[in-house]
Amino acid sequence: MNAKDRPDTSTIPNPWISRATVAQIPETGLHRDIEADESVRMALAKIAGVRDVAYARASFDLTPERDERVHVRGRVSARVGQTCVVSLDPIENDVVEDIDLVFVPEGRIREFVVPINDEDGVGGEVPEAPEPIVNGVIDLGRLATDVLFLGIDPYPRKPDAVFAPPASAMDPEDHPFAALKDLKVRPNPPEKKKPARD
Repeated sequence: MNAKDRPDTSTIPNPWISRATVAQIPETGLHRDIEADESVRMALAKIAGVRDVAYARASFDLTPERDERVHVRGRVSARVGQTCVVSLDPIENDVVEDIDLVFVPEGRIREFVVPINDEDGVGGEVPEAPEPIVNGVIDLGRLATDVLFLGIDPYPRKPDAVFAPPASAMDPEDHPFAALKDLKVRPNPPEKKKPARD
């Protein structure tokens, strides 16, 4: 997942919290593995509207770069219990999402989204906005939650599920316009001829 794919989930509660303090990331980088416990998984399932979350885990590699940037690569994996939209049977779906994002201090984000000027002085493409480092911290749990929710299939379907229409044929008399057949169009009465004047 890159920055442009990440949804705005700032208003969604986040039960999965795991923070990394940027100042404590060594120059050689930091590896962090996190896993959601049962209470967090129950909260994630409720927020996401799925039956359950059997497991949810993530691994991250944080690498400090110039200009106070931190490059975050990783992967989120989970198994969620859902309901097939066709058969309504319970199903299990695996979510596996890769992460490749750059974080910068929140006060410097605008510096990284200034349009690039080409040789003719014409504005080029605007680079993707980095993610914010808030108060010197990157919340890896929040990041994992966002990626997990993005990866959940909103229309889960069993591989062999086939939609079958109802077996009973619809009664031809049972439709909204059936009553119209009883209405008969009455012809207009013939016009009376006026007596001819001498």
